Amino acid sequence: MPSVPDVTLNNGVKIPQLGFGTFQIPPAQTRETTLAALRAGYRHIDTAEMYGNEKEVGQAVRDSGLERADVFVTSKLDNGAHAHDAALAAFEGTMEELGLDYLDLFLIHWPLPGVGDFVETWHAMEEIYRSGRVKAIGVSNFQPHHLRRLLESSTVVPAVNQIEVHPYLTQDTVRSFGAEHGIATEAWSPIAQGKVLDDPAITRIAERVGRSTAQVTLRWHLQRGDIVFPKSVTQKRIEENFALFDFELTDADVGEISALNRDERTGFDPDTFNG
Repeated sequence: MPSVPDVTLNNGVKIPQLGFGTFQIPPAQTRETTLAALRAGYRHIDTAEMYGNEKEVGQAVRDSGLERADVFVTSKLDNGAHAHDAALAAFEGTMEELGLDYLDLFLIHWPLPGVGDFVETWHAMEEIYRSGRVKAIGVSNFQPHHLRRLLESSTVVPAVNQIEVHPYLTQDTVRSFGAEHGIATEAWSPIAQGKVLDDPAITRIAERVGRSTAQVTLRWHLQRGDIVFPKSVTQKRIEENFALFDFELTDADVGEISALNRDERTGFDPDTFNG
């Protein structure tokens, strides 16, 4: 089984660059699907309070037979828990649902600029981090101006920023800001909910290298240095999405795919979304 490369976060914690996403996987399917991913070789599982499947993710990790230290688990703060005490309580809820002794990464899910002060929320995250029950903290869907506010008024630099990234939304500005400040980029919606899979440029490259368009797109993410966690509920796709380490794209391929950018989101705009 191929070894997934690690990305070293700004506090020294290592995260597998390829993970398995559980967004929109119904709770009733989550345990078996996550176990299938772990059997296929994934060692990084991404969930969130809002997904409603933390309990089943935790069950899969416990039932997998793997050592806890060998599985990197991420969850995210619920949007209704941005006040300081609410954030602390929400983290306790996450830990109870997961049934794990510690969490590897905990993120603020959205900045919610019109709802509350995400700096206050981040101070609660820093307290959680100092407790030792989570190995790293970060954010999701933050723009550079959100990140600047955090950096100006806190002591812990976010370890990651999990944002929507795919060939139609390359996010070069946000990714560059992260790179300048030691914040790793994680890519959600990495194939734009399937929208890029019929793109002629990606199709041509896939035919040349003998891979699926999904594999080529995920390989593009990896070669750009981002952390990526595709989601599927079918065994074949789960295994296909993991088979990314025995081929490479050329620099020209990577550039051609990056040039497809349209600044086109499949999800919400972080500057206007308020939960």
